Amino acid sequence: MPVTPPSRLSRDAQRLLNLAIELGRSGSRIEDHYWEALLGAQIDKILLGKKNRTVETVLEQLMTDDSHAYELLAEEVETYSESAVFTHKRKHYQALLITVPFLAWTRYQLPKEDRITEAQLRHFEKCLVETTLAPDSTFVLLPDLVSFEQMPQSFHETRHWTQQLALKALDPAHIPDFTLRESNHHDGVLADARFLVGAIVVPKGNAFFRWQTQQDETSFFSRFDCIQAWYDSTHTTVSSIFTGCHVEIMVPNAFYLNNRESDRRIRPMAVKAAITWLHMAANLSPDNLRATVMACGENSPEEYRIGLSPRQGNDVIYGCIWPILSKEEAMAETIDSEEPSLTDQIAALLKELGIAEVRRLPGLHPGEFCEDCGAPYFPNPMGEMVHPELPEEVNPGPIQFH
Repeated sequence: MPVTPPSRLSRDAQRLLNLAIELGRSGSRIEDHYWEALLGAQIDKILLGKKNRTVETVLEQLMTDDSHAYELLAEEVETYSESAVFTHKRKHYQALLITVPFLAWTRYQLPKEDRITEAQLRHFEKCLVETTLAPDSTFVLLPDLVSFEQMPQSFHETRHWTQQLALKALDPAHIPDFTLRESNHHDGVLADARFLVGAIVVPKGNAFFRWQTQQDETSFFSRFDCIQAWYDSTHTTVSSIFTGCHVEIMVPNAFYLNNRESDRRIRPMAVKAAITWLHMAANLSPDNLRATVMACGENSPEEYRIGLSPRQGNDVIYGCIWPILSKEEAMAETIDSEEPSLTDQIAALLKELGIAEVRRLPGLHPGEFCEDCGAPYFPNPMGEMVHPELPEEVNPGPIQFH
């Protein structure tokens, strides 16, 4: 498909777009290498320049005009923003920005304190060395648990974090020139992710992770064993941070991969937490609830909204949002497939949690919000989008456990 003439694109953006398209048209792996080298150099130039949205602008255009080139460029940009090759004191290094996600849900209230103690930080560092990192790597961790909204919000910002933390790993006296945004923890949130964020630095060409290194002449260290050792060694410390919560500990890995996986895994946790809290706070057991599921978005599904109502009424007393995280997920909802759709997965989860009546509404509906308070509306069993209202006798705030 021909690409719409990009009349408004800058010279750098135009070159980036052209290289992504040529990579998409490549006919061999050897040609791929050629275009990838040129594309990588152009991405580096853009990300190392002044703050800009050049990459995002090109991706927006390719999303509409050339989906294959879009996917290739997105993958390359992620790589070049979460990693870097650089020289420090005449030695050549590679750096990788990593996160360690902790996914927590509770019927009480999530802890609001993000700062971890010095002892906890030292313990996590010790566990990384003993279970996860390659022997000749060096690394640094931020001393805070970072939330989604505090993460880099652009490729340019991600690359800046990568560079600054890499320098900190090599030179402890270096002070990174970025600050975390203020954390806006929302009262009433029952499920969320917190992240340890850091950077691993190795001599250029060396392994980052333990499972990339050889155990003996014929085999590498087992990835499964490394991951299991990480879980086992960190469980007690993580549990002490998230008292009263169910916590899933994820393995240290690259920034974008772990962010996506955290987004995916937190969705069912939010639903579990909501139903558990309603049972405790409103004395409504799951078998006394019914759920209505509706797809919302403009031109294609962007999220599912789940309205929870008493089994004998149509009022929505609580709601959950199940975001659609990728173009592939959105497309899968509109085509026949042997794999369960998201609505199938949501319905199966609700029934597993004890809600016998699950109504799935057809079609695509606008994602409406309350004009007064900004809260999202949720569907009732009649198919109407309404403001959720708890019974008057129910205290809307989660119990303070911490």
